[in-house]
Amino acid sequence: MFGLFVRFTCKDEEAAAAFDDLVARTGEQIRANEPGTVIYTVHRVDGRPLERVFYELYRDKDAFEEHESKDYVRAFLSERDRYLSATEVDRLDFVSGKGVDVEH
Repeated sequence: MFGLFVRFTCKDEEAAAAFDDLVARTGEQIRANEPGTVIYTVHRVDGRPLERVFYELYRDKDAFEEHESKDYVRAFLSERDRYLSATEVDRLDFVSGKGVDVEH
């Protein structure tokens, strides 16, 4: 398993709404076209209306690379910065968990 934890901070409320729309459109494509993407969740942060947190879990690094190669993901990556004031990315190495069927 390979994962990412990403925190985005939007510029303002208008940018946050546009970013949420971009996320929704991209998420539809991810759900429909990426069997190697195990979890792709986006959350608003309570008490911080301009922040969004992404938790992404991929079957393996190849599945992540496949995700990154998709046209709709590349479009997301090129468009997102117009809405954001900050981005923090942590790459995650899976240790254990519940809710994910994993063979080690």
